Amino acid sequence: MAIEKFPFTFDAEKMGEFFKLPEFDKFFDTSKMPAVDVEAVIAAQQKNVAAMVEANKVAIAGYQEIYKRQVALVEETIAAIKDQMADLQGQPVTADQTAKNIETAKVAMEKAVANVKELSELAQKANTEAFEIVKARFEEAVAEFKDAASKLAA
Repeated sequence: MAIEKFPFTFDAEKMGEFFKLPEFDKFFDTSKMPAVDVEAVIAAQQKNVAAMVEANKVAIAGYQEIYKRQVALVEETIAAIKDQMADLQGQPVTADQTAKNIETAKVAMEKAVANVKELSELAQKANTEAFEIVKARFEEAVAEFKDAASKLAA
């Protein structure tokens, strides 16, 4: 069985001849290509990085606030459980006591739901503030791009 040649062979000599064609030089004619303002590109990238750094700072500050609030909520919950356990210590199980325990559990559940809502609002606030910084930079970059394009067209 004969081994077939790969149909897409690479011939370095033919490729070299392609680069010698006069049309190839015209493709890279700098008079037809717009000049790139390297300093403007670097400045834009510096602004992008600065916006991302600022957005991260805002997000981290928000997440730290969430963490501190979570710690406070856990401490409050532990203190409330300790108080409830002390109240239950040595008391007989009666219908009134059971009704009181059910009411206490209901209040605790409502408070837990309120706490979760508060934490989610804090997270949303942190994320929104960080997003607004990035969004503002994006809008600024689009305006810069449009300005540069209009200067090239003129």
